[in-house]
Amino acid sequence: MAQPATAITPTRSENYAEWYQQVVRAADLAENSPVRGCMVIKPWGYAIWEGVQRVLDGMFKDTGHKNAYFPLFIPVSFLEKEAAHVDGFAKECAVVTHHRLQAGPDGKLVPAGELEEPLVVRPTSETIIGATYAKWVQSYRDLPLLINQWANVVRWEMRTRLFLRTAEFLWQEGHTAHATKEEAVEETMKMLGVYAAFAEGWMAMPVIQGRKTDGERFPGAVDTYCIEAMMQDRKALQAGTSHFLGQNFAKASEIQVLDAAGARQFAWTTSWGVSTRLVGAMIMTHADDDGLVLPPRLAPAHVVIIPVIHKPEDADAITKYTQELARALKQQSFDGRPVQVELDTRDMRGGDKAWNWIKKGVPVRVEVGPRDMAQDSVFMARRDRAHKEKVAVKREAFVAGIAALLQEIQDGLFARAAALAKEHTRRVDSKEEFERFFTAPKVAENEPTPIHGGFALAHFCGDPAVEASVKETLGVTVRCIPFDGDNEPGKCVITGLPSKKRVIWAKSY
Repeated sequence: MAQPATAITPTRSENYAEWYQQVVRAADLAENSPVRGCMVIKPWGYAIWEGVQRVLDGMFKDTGHKNAYFPLFIPVSFLEKEAAHVDGFAKECAVVTHHRLQAGPDGKLVPAGELEEPLVVRPTSETIIGATYAKWVQSYRDLPLLINQWANVVRWEMRTRLFLRTAEFLWQEGHTAHATKEEAVEETMKMLGVYAAFAEGWMAMPVIQGRKTDGERFPGAVDTYCIEAMMQDRKALQAGTSHFLGQNFAKASEIQVLDAAGARQFAWTTSWGVSTRLVGAMIMTHADDDGLVLPPRLAPAHVVIIPVIHKPEDADAITKYTQELARALKQQSFDGRPVQVELDTRDMRGGDKAWNWIKKGVPVRVEVGPRDMAQDSVFMARRDRAHKEKVAVKREAFVAGIAALLQEIQDGLFARAAALAKEHTRRVDSKEEFERFFTAPKVAENEPTPIHGGFALAHFCGDPAVEASVKETLGVTVRCIPFDGDNEPGKCVITGLPSKKRVIWAKSY
């Protein structure tokens, strides 16, 4: 039986959805849990999330925010105070109605002790945090209040996919309160910029910043802004959102302050967040048919060293050589921290070790055998290139150049993703062209849908009913109204009605 040409089967072009699942499995990132719709994040996957947390937490603190923690459980009455909010989340809520278990007649445990008021397991925290802010804030001198929390949330999803959409996921949610509308709007846009800088600078993932349409706006918000990225199957992924909440939640939670003139005013609030969905975004932006490809700035390990020992008598010398190489690399810095090194001394075939790390996406791997040691060199391969593309590099030069090499890989991944997005973004000016662009090629029954479409830059009249109709017929939505781009007026590609600006239409996750 012939060996497959790639480590991951099926390939991206054969079945993108299944390819994604196989990359997650092969890279040992996560697995489904016994609880339906939930996942177990394994050490390698969690290490990637820790990198996301480390960088973003620093960026939040650099912009004046502090971390806190708020309850997991939210009284149903809190959600009822903001009508649009509860309407938007009601179908996704998990609800606690009892506070203990007791043995039933058949010996099985049954809920007992009904709660006076049901509690919702946190789907998002605007209401519970708002109730707290109402106690904390009395005067304009108490503002701005700039708080972030790292937490888990539950949204009862029926169709789940690891990292992208699960019933429980990890995230951060920022919640701020301000004395004026202008300050709140400035905060909303500032944090959107933080997300965009992180996505492009650390994830090596190009994004488009823009405003959501009324139909895609966060429930209860005045305006929702987002960053959208194109995945390798040309679908959009919403990678972060920042919401200007106006005074809606402040009124619902009674967040009032005395202004400088002594008059009582409602505060202006914002919220913003990203989640473990970013791990899925990195997979779909950079991974290939051999597995995960990690941008160096977020890789848990930058370099893996694989000793190649064919004869027992070579073991001690090669072990010592690779240990010294690891120490030398760890003394180098990349992105403000020591170079992270894995020295793989497991008792298994060198080829199996190499493929293990290829599938995990480590940016640089080196092999050291007797010949390399004799020449004081290493056999080096880059994860962003073909797995057979290896070069011999003198040890001293390799150590001295590791930071530059990692940055070159980081920049190259961004350039590759940007080229893909540019190639599959098209200006569309007619309904017929729009429908052709997003209509999938016909395939046999039960066959996966081929990769097609992309981002369509087309005019839109702004009617939520029109957007809902397009979503129903083509599975396409307006991802955002981009800040950049042409502002020329035109006609809606669907209705022919006047339009002020082109928007981004796409299929999405």
